[in-house]
Amino acid sequence: MTTYFKHIAILLIIILTSCTDVIDVDVPVAPPRLVIEASLDWEKSGFGNEQVVKLSQSTAFFDTNTLSPVTGAFVKVTNDTSNVEFIFEDQNDGTYAILTFVPILDQSYTLEVNYNGETYIAQETLTSVPDINSIYQSTTDGFDDEVLEVNVLFDDPADIENFYLFRFQERGDLLPELLDIPDEFTDGNEMRVFYEKEEDTDINQKEFETGDIVDINFYGISERYFNYIRLLIEQYGSSGDPFSSAPVPLRGNCTNPTNPDNYAFGYFRLTQVVEASYTFL
Repeated sequence: MTTYFKHIAILLIIILTSCTDVIDVDVPVAPPRLVIEASLDWEKSGFGNEQVVKLSQSTAFFDTNTLSPVTGAFVKVTNDTSNVEFIFEDQNDGTYAILTFVPILDQSYTLEVNYNGETYIAQETLTSVPDINSIYQSTTDGFDDEVLEVNVLFDDPADIENFYLFRFQERGDLLPELLDIPDEFTDGNEMRVFYEKEEDTDINQKEFETGDIVDINFYGISERYFNYIRLLIEQYGSSGDPFSSAPVPLRGNCTNPTNPDNYAFGYFRLTQVVEASYTFL
């Protein structure tokens, strides 16, 4: 009887394994699209004259060549009030640089990129940022009262609608943590932002420890960029969640006036930024 059951089990294994078919799924591939990374950030203690715009082309999801830099384009930024033009020089590696940009707070600028017979336009206003009052560590101000967190305090200007972006990155980490904040309910008050890391073995994440260093970038951003980056952060945060809504391609502010369907990915932003770092004690 034992031999009989062994034969049945072997037969079932053969049947099940022989029914396995390889299914090829056709993934739609969109034509390459221009990607514009134009983040002109003015560090508050600096001059803001050195700026870089990056251009590349989008690639297929399963394409192993993730880098597709664009060269031979024409890139300029214009002060919309004075009409002064700032020409960014092609560095032949997908970057376009300038050493003489003049940032002016609350000033509107227009980006123009000419590539492959197409013209891409974007407009944005340089947004200011308040100073950081203090940075300190604690274990009681975050979600877990046994985990270290870093806290940042700053004063929000009164009677002005403000939007902020924080970028936290522990040194050694591959990716930063982004946090977008409006002052809708805290206008004119001191605001506090904290960042903590809980242990997660699935992504090899550990809690903060003594000696860890966190780099902090604090940006003042426009409302339009706030809405864009909020959707981007939400889509990134919900990736892998089977109950989340399907992500959709995000449209930035880089348009193509003569061929609207051939718009560019990416965003043209102008921000003032405060840069700082904190070492846990």
